[in-house]
Amino acid sequence: MVGGNNAQGSLQLKKLQKKFGSFVAVDDVDLEIQQGEFLTLLGPSGSGKTTLLMMIAGFLDITSGDIELDGLSIANVPAEKRNFGMVFQGYALFPHMTVRENISYALDVRKRPKAEISARVDEMLDLVQLHEFGERKPGQLSGGQQQRVALARALCFAPPVLLLDEPLGALDKKLRVEVQEQLKDIHRRVGTTFVYVTHDQEEALSMSDRIVIMQDGAIEQVGTPQELYEKPETKFAASFLGKSNFLNLKDGLHALRPEKIDIHPAGQGDVTARATGTIRSITYFGSVQKFMVSVEGDEELEVDVDSWRNRYPLKEGQAVDLTWEDRATVKLRNG
Repeated sequence: MVGGNNAQGSLQLKKLQKKFGSFVAVDDVDLEIQQGEFLTLLGPSGSGKTTLLMMIAGFLDITSGDIELDGLSIANVPAEKRNFGMVFQGYALFPHMTVRENISYALDVRKRPKAEISARVDEMLDLVQLHEFGERKPGQLSGGQQQRVALARALCFAPPVLLLDEPLGALDKKLRVEVQEQLKDIHRRVGTTFVYVTHDQEEALSMSDRIVIMQDGAIEQVGTPQELYEKPETKFAASFLGKSNFLNLKDGLHALRPEKIDIHPAGQGDVTARATGTIRSITYFGSVQKFMVSVEGDEELEVDVDSWRNRYPLKEGQAVDLTWEDRATVKLRNG
């Protein structure tokens, strides 16, 4: 059976398109998802990332193109036959069932032997560190604990692919960071292919093996977190993943990350200034200070400085010099 327990978990999306009437939600997407990798679809609302995930899951029909699992087309295979795991933002746990019963549900409907089910549920409870909560109902758990139950339920039947749609969106920032670390650790331990949807840049950077940046239904750029951050290819990629300043140089448009700029009181730098300006605002974030500097004309550059490394007591309204290395700027292809 396609998507059965013998499936390895590599996916190939070929010229994939989805239309709703005349609106093109996903446009000509080609993408290889490697077995066992943590791949994140990242983009703003309306970029097509969730639509693409729902097509992979089988919840949305394909307008054109193909989806292959381990080289076999699953474009016409119903969602329930693909045998993929799913985790949503809303958890979708059964409130009347215990944690153990929720996790065992997928194995119960597959009519697995009771001893096998019990052993597998124990394994999943250990995996998500909730063994002592097995007899509780979902309403007795925190949001982070409920999300881990949903994850255990989705992994219980050993799916070749796990699809996650904004699964941490309902959690507060501190708890979200904790669950991110747990989720990445679980991925390393189980080795299942994860396809993850988020609009959160930090989440994508901290968790992913590779990131797919999407805009207007198409892929803008694909790469590792470091590749995308250090070498963005387009203005959208440079501005959506992290923050960038944009410089019009002789050979075209370049991106310059705020933390790669040095700022000094005017005339006090050790090297010739690349730009001079006036500090318009200073924002303190604890570990980092953000300076907005007005330079030529109405242009502004953002400069981010580690607070403890800031050697100068700079003030708003002060004249400053800005410097950076040649290799700090990245030429963009659509500049």
